[in-house]
Amino acid sequence: MPVPSLTGEELATQPADWRTAIGLAAEVAPALPQRGERVAVVGCGTPWFIAQSYAALREAGGHGETDAFAASEFPYGRSYDRVLVISRSGTTTEVLDLLGRIDTPNTAITGDVTQPIAAAAGQLVDLGFADERSVVQTRFATTTLALLRAHLELADARPAGVGTVAAAADDAEAVLAREVPAELVACEQFSFLGTGWTIGLAQEAGLKMREAALAWTEAYPAMEYRHGPISITAPGRAVWCFGALPEGLAEQVAGVGGHLVAGSGPGGVDPLADLVGVHRLALALAAARGLDPDRPRNLTRSVILA
Repeated sequence: MPVPSLTGEELATQPADWRTAIGLAAEVAPALPQRGERVAVVGCGTPWFIAQSYAALREAGGHGETDAFAASEFPYGRSYDRVLVISRSGTTTEVLDLLGRIDTPNTAITGDVTQPIAAAAGQLVDLGFADERSVVQTRFATTTLALLRAHLELADARPAGVGTVAAAADDAEAVLAREVPAELVACEQFSFLGTGWTIGLAQEAGLKMREAALAWTEAYPAMEYRHGPISITAPGRAVWCFGALPEGLAEQVAGVGGHLVAGSGPGGVDPLADLVGVHRLALALAAARGLDPDRPRNLTRSVILA
C-alpha cells in the first residue's frame, strides 16, 4: 500500500480538479487555440507529453494543424498562428526563453501567475487551483489536458471514440477507489503503449514511474511495440496499453509471458483516468522500494538554468 505523501494527497483531487476545469473552459476559451489556427504547443518534461496528447486530439477533432515540441527544440523558422505553452511553475528557463524570442500570439497555461511567465506571455490561463507543492507532477498536468479537452467539447469537436471530461472524472474516481494490484507492484519492468492522443499519456506514464519509483520503464506507439520492444517482455514484466489494444497484441504479450494491463480499451475507463492508475502504481512501487515520492532523486520542482 502507498504510504501517506504529499504527492498522494494531490493526485487524489484529480476528479474534482477536472470538473472545475470543465466549468473554466468557456471562461478562458478566447485565450485558447481557435478553430482553424495553426498551433504549436510547447512544454518541458510532463507538459511536453501533455502537449503531444492535446495536439493529436485537436487535429483529430478537425480544429487545425497542431504540433507539439519540447521548448528547447522549438523550430523558430516555422510560422504559427498561435503558440500555447504549458508550465506549472511559470519559471522554467527554456519556456521563458522561447516566449522572449517569438512575436507570435501566445498563451501560457500555468499554476502560478505570480511568476515570470505572467510578464512574458501574451495571455494567461490560471490553473492555480490545480497547482502542486510536489516535485512530481500529477494533477496539474491532467487538469491542463482536461481543460483543453473541455474546450474542444465546447465546439462539439471531440474525436470519434473519445469520451467527455465529465465521464473521465467519474472513471478517475473509480480508479482511485481500487486497490493497486500486488502483481503489478512486483513487476521489474514496465512498457507503456498508446495510439493517437494516448501516445503522450504513455510517455507521461513512463516518466511518472521513473520519477517517483526509479522504475525501469519505456514507452512506444502501440504498433511499434512489435518492432523490437517486445524483446524485453518476459515473466515479471508488464505491458500497459492506453486506449484500444491493437489486434493480436494481447496474444503476443501472453506468448512471451508478460503481464498485460489494458483497462482503457472499448468499454473500459477513459485513458486519462487510466493514467491516474499509473500514478497510484508509482506510489505503491515507491513504497515497496523504500523510496519517498515527495523527494525524487536528482529532481526539483522547476528547472531553472543558471
